[in-house]
Amino acid sequence: MKMTGFLVAVVLMISSACSKSSDGEGGVFTPSPPVDKGWEFESTPFWQDEFEYTGLPDSEKWGYDVGGHGWGNNELQYYTNARTENARVENGKLIITAIKENMEGKEYSSARIISKGKGDFLYGRIEIKANLPEGRGTWPALWMLPTDWSYGDWPKSGEIDIMEHVGYDPNNVLISVHTESFNHIIGTQKSGGKKVPGAIGEFHLYRIDWTPYSIKGFIDNEQVFSFVNDGKGYKSWPFDKKFHLLMNLAVGGNWGGAMGVDETIFPAKFEIDYVRVYKMIEKP
Repeated sequence: MKMTGFLVAVVLMISSACSKSSDGEGGVFTPSPPVDKGWEFESTPFWQDEFEYTGLPDSEKWGYDVGGHGWGNNELQYYTNARTENARVENGKLIITAIKENMEGKEYSSARIISKGKGDFLYGRIEIKANLPEGRGTWPALWMLPTDWSYGDWPKSGEIDIMEHVGYDPNNVLISVHTESFNHIIGTQKSGGKKVPGAIGEFHLYRIDWTPYSIKGFIDNEQVFSFVNDGKGYKSWPFDKKFHLLMNLAVGGNWGGAMGVDETIFPAKFEIDYVRVYKMIEKP
């Protein structure tokens, strides 16, 4: 069938438009960046733990990552399972404790509690009030990982760090994201943070506001980080899937142990006052 000049022009225009809207991998369409109309949050959390009980963390909300294989960072601790010496609730606080002791071939024990399968979230305001441990070699973290790893292994499916701190750099708190395009392995890390006087020894509020438009990080309600969805697909923005919470205290490791470990500081305690997750609502 012959085409008129007009029809040929139309086909070429459509072909060109489709080509420009692809990510270069089989012509897969890439959406435009979302438009930010502004966001509000519901005043009542839809998921939370105030730790107003005693004993092990609530099993309806928390499970455990268990083991001592270094966790991809050459960490020195063995994470235990439902052991009050390493994770317990008392006096309205969750206390994660790293102990110097022989545990399954490791010289330290600790805990890494997770909400996977019990609290999995797609977007929201996440607030965690915490008091960080003191001492060279400690590496506490409040963070999120993908529940289903839809885009592949780390860092393809993403990571959100609500708070990270290493004991050899006291009170310097970081908020970060990791993706295939943006991560420290290839020198493109996206982080923000600040010196927080009293982060060690006092409770401070660590928060992210996660929407389809961006992930914004706050410390004591002061914004210190922003990562905007560039609309280029999962390599830069894998944050359109459900994630779950992790709270842990590591010992040593590639970053936490970069200046060695002070063995005199143990037991080291990481305290969490509460965890609250709110729905974010786009403004009309």
